[in-house]
Amino acid sequence: MPDEPKTLDPAVRPAGTTAPAATTTPPGAAVAAGDSPAPGRAHRWTLGLVIVGLVLSALNLRPAITSLGALLEEVSEGLHMSGSVAGVLTSVPPLCFAVFGITAPRLARRFGPAAVVCAGMAAIFAGLVLRPFASGTAGFLAASALALMGIAVSNVLMPVIVKRYFPDRVGTMTGLYSMALALGTSVAAAATVPMTEALGGDWHLGLGIWAVLAALAVLPWIPLLRDRDRGAGVRTEKATSTPAAATAAPRITRSRTAWALGCFFGLQATGAYITMGWMPQIFRDAGVPASTAGVLLAVTMVMGVPLAFVIPRLATRMKNQGPIVVALGLCGLTGYTGLFLAPASGAWVWAVLLGISNCSFPLALTMIGMRSRTGAGVVRLSAFAQSVGYLISIPGPLLVGVLYQHSGGWGLPIALMGGLMVPQMIVGTLAGRDRTVEDEC
Repeated sequence: MPDEPKTLDPAVRPAGTTAPAATTTPPGAAVAAGDSPAPGRAHRWTLGLVIVGLVLSALNLRPAITSLGALLEEVSEGLHMSGSVAGVLTSVPPLCFAVFGITAPRLARRFGPAAVVCAGMAAIFAGLVLRPFASGTAGFLAASALALMGIAVSNVLMPVIVKRYFPDRVGTMTGLYSMALALGTSVAAAATVPMTEALGGDWHLGLGIWAVLAALAVLPWIPLLRDRDRGAGVRTEKATSTPAAATAAPRITRSRTAWALGCFFGLQATGAYITMGWMPQIFRDAGVPASTAGVLLAVTMVMGVPLAFVIPRLATRMKNQGPIVVALGLCGLTGYTGLFLAPASGAWVWAVLLGISNCSFPLALTMIGMRSRTGAGVVRLSAFAQSVGYLISIPGPLLVGVLYQHSGGWGLPIALMGGLMVPQMIVGTLAGRDRTVEDEC
């Protein structure tokens, strides 16, 4: 691999350090690396597997959600759900992400991040296989929660794995898996309805087919279970990091940047899950055919494919990411205004603008990697920001369902969505300032 230090493989030293390996690398890790001056074939093979694993995993981080959004009306009718219960269903993803995501650092320290992501992909597969066979709302929610549990821990550990294996390429690798995530999201949104129709119109099969993609994502991580020095790095990094970083890690709640990043993550997640859960229904109620509504959601999601690669690279070259936050927020505000005034006639324009706005997600992930100096700090900041963020986002989809049911239209829900863009831009600007959580702790 080009651009790598010649002293030692950077993946086995604490992320973010540039000192010689002899002063920072645990003896066990140095032996594992062989103290080779350049990465050998085995190391390149490992990094290749990590890249494949990141891409396949990212492809699976949203189909469980967007496939349901495309078929929400059919699922609601099949399981006899009211609008409020359907709102609860769309709130389950952020709830699971908040509850289970906070466990990811502890699991990574004990088993290694690769093993936890492998287990996460297996949980997604199991949940997607079981969900179509649920005979009632409770069983459907339980199977969905299993899949979402796997998504939750993988969400948190993606920035950690990037920081550990590619410490000098955070922007590039974050962009790569963010692009794959956007691709998986958009394909699931666009293809679920046509595939369901091709399978005889049975929504059970239309949802269950995505388990095949989850099964593929398990495979690349299995050989990486033997890559013990990476797992050891997570467990030993606190001992090898600087004293300031080691003492700052348990006190991340004292960091204003960490709280700003958590709030920014939560507000952008609120908009994203409202969009994924309700946008097709907004268009369908405006007179747009179901298949076209699914394609419109796909357009919104597919905007993240190129932009999710460009925005992280741009963000890493800027000391302050506030201007990007504001630009994305203004796109969202314009899109919601258009959705309020002319949902059907300008549908394609609003879908594009909201898709651009949703790229706040890869920006938030990039800032997580930039706001901490060490890999251990990224683990804690990622878990903290995502857990706090998803807790904040839980009421949004539920409130939209309640407002929709009781107001009889989409005026109030869309006004809520647009109004949330203002605080999102404010806290995102604060989170984008050039500082680290270690400095503030």
